[in-house]
Amino acid sequence: MSRTTAATTAAAVSLAGETTVRTDDGAALAVTVLAPLCAGAGSGTTVVLAHGWAAGRRVWSTVTDRLIRSGHRVVLYDQRGHGASSLGKEPIAVRRFGEDLAAVLGETGSRDAVLVGHSGGGFAAMAYATADPAAARRLRGLVLLGTAAHDQETPDSEVRMMGSALFSRALRRPALGRRLLGQTMGKKADPYALEVNRQMFAALSPRVRADCFRSSRGMDLRAGLAAVRVPAVVLAGEHDRVVGPELGRAVADALPDARFDLLPGAGHMLPLERPAEIVRAVAGLVARSRA
Repeated sequence: MSRTTAATTAAAVSLAGETTVRTDDGAALAVTVLAPLCAGAGSGTTVVLAHGWAAGRRVWSTVTDRLIRSGHRVVLYDQRGHGASSLGKEPIAVRRFGEDLAAVLGETGSRDAVLVGHSGGGFAAMAYATADPAAARRLRGLVLLGTAAHDQETPDSEVRMMGSALFSRALRRPALGRRLLGQTMGKKADPYALEVNRQMFAALSPRVRADCFRSSRGMDLRAGLAAVRVPAVVLAGEHDRVVGPELGRAVADALPDARFDLLPGAGHMLPLERPAEIVRAVAGLVARSRA
């Protein structure tokens, strides 16, 4: 191992562990920072992972393992109201999720990271990038998964369902919960992945579920994306029935430097369904930033 690589690895180890990031409205965000397991092609590059609504840090388990084994430092956190993170004084909003992400990037020294956002985590990534394009230009790249920049007008009936006690009770029943959430994944999804998805969805409070799904109404980040001049990869599942693939393509079209890939057979939960493709997209952006 070279002296430079050793220094980089030592610095990464010193920043590893569990921490809490406090937002300016009082939310406590639970954050995990993982050092690379070895010096590899990704050495010196941080990857920040932002999960979608009704998920949590756990959704990135396989992705994280592959990234740290490839030499990356990885930062992942629970969105406000999810997992071990608390709510703040401000109401849940896409803009607020973007500000939370900015706080995580700043407090973990990750402003030059590859930023990966899935679904609602993609909303957060785009809200961060469009709010401050100059800061976004420090990023090495964006990987956006199963997400959209507009047309997320969740109907009242779905918001009410997300907040209902009856739906919550159904989610807590393993077989029924997996069946109810089956449309979020492709037809050949691993049964274990289906169960992990159910457990995360069931763990979120009904109020937070409803507030999240309500928060995307009126969102349209496309105009702001034109100023986000960082390399990007947008991935969408062919059978995504939560956020249609055409909306992912619209995100790629709005960004100045983006590639769109449609993943055959996949549904919405790409972190659970297609971890290899996510890691490959990150590796491509890292290689490009060093060229």
